[in-house]
Amino acid sequence: MKLFIKSVSRLNIAFIFLFGSPVFAQDDLLKELEKESDQKSSAYTSQAFKGTRLINGHSVETIGAGTLEFIFSHRFGRLNGGLYEVYGLDDAYVRLGLEYGVTDNFGIGIGRNSVDKTVDGYLKYKFLKQSRDGAPVTITAFGSTAYKTSPRDADVPAGFQRSDRLAYTAQLLFARKFTPALSLQFMPTLVHKNWVAVNEGDNNQVALGVGGRIKVTPSVSVNAEYYYRVNPSDANSYKDAIGIAVDIETGGHVFQIILTNTRGMIERTFVTETDGDFFDGDIHLGFNVTRAFQLKRKQ
Repeated sequence: MKLFIKSVSRLNIAFIFLFGSPVFAQDDLLKELEKESDQKSSAYTSQAFKGTRLINGHSVETIGAGTLEFIFSHRFGRLNGGLYEVYGLDDAYVRLGLEYGVTDNFGIGIGRNSVDKTVDGYLKYKFLKQSRDGAPVTITAFGSTAYKTSPRDADVPAGFQRSDRLAYTAQLLFARKFTPALSLQFMPTLVHKNWVAVNEGDNNQVALGVGGRIKVTPSVSVNAEYYYRVNPSDANSYKDAIGIAVDIETGGHVFQIILTNTRGMIERTFVTETDGDFFDGDIHLGFNVTRAFQLKRKQ
């Protein structure tokens, strides 16, 4: 029996010498490769913003390949509606949206907005990433089409065509993450409407948006956003869109609590048709909730 135990012990020692060193070496190699991979990926600046939305508008962020993101946006009525309107809680404006990551840098989205019963679709492509030794900013291109289904065909002016319901938006989003806590974004925007009323300005309307994020904790940040209209019409009373939000990240969710002077949740409405004055108290309480679902296994 003692001889058997000694033989087994010798076999164990031989096994360790023969196979243990390669196993340990392989583990070290894998760790080294993982370290190199992390170093390569960390060369690019990640998460300038917590989600794909800054507040009303888009951020430079795109979702990963094979990810489906559900976006629920809600705006109440104006806070200065008083107690009779329960400070805006009696009114509700909603957008339901989906965005899918075709690649890590390219996404497509669709949505339906209760404001004007608008259906929208968009493409979003991040073609430049901020990196330590390369590009100083991240640049994302955004393009959308919106179809306004309200009012009904029977209620539109004579000669009004279905194509007149269409509006298009083109944006370039420039963002820089200055520190782990501070990111800023610049958003030159063009909105084209196939048809505009007499008092709604030009068919082509230009705006310059600015925004940013300050991280308060690893899961909480404060965002701000402002769109300056370059060529507003003197004939209407529309205002520049302003928004302030608190972002809360909880696992697969990003929850934004918003104060803004617009009830619109797509570019056509909040850039060119904001009718509230933020500084007169025409402020809407709202929120965005996003939930991500991984439909494809990551490579």
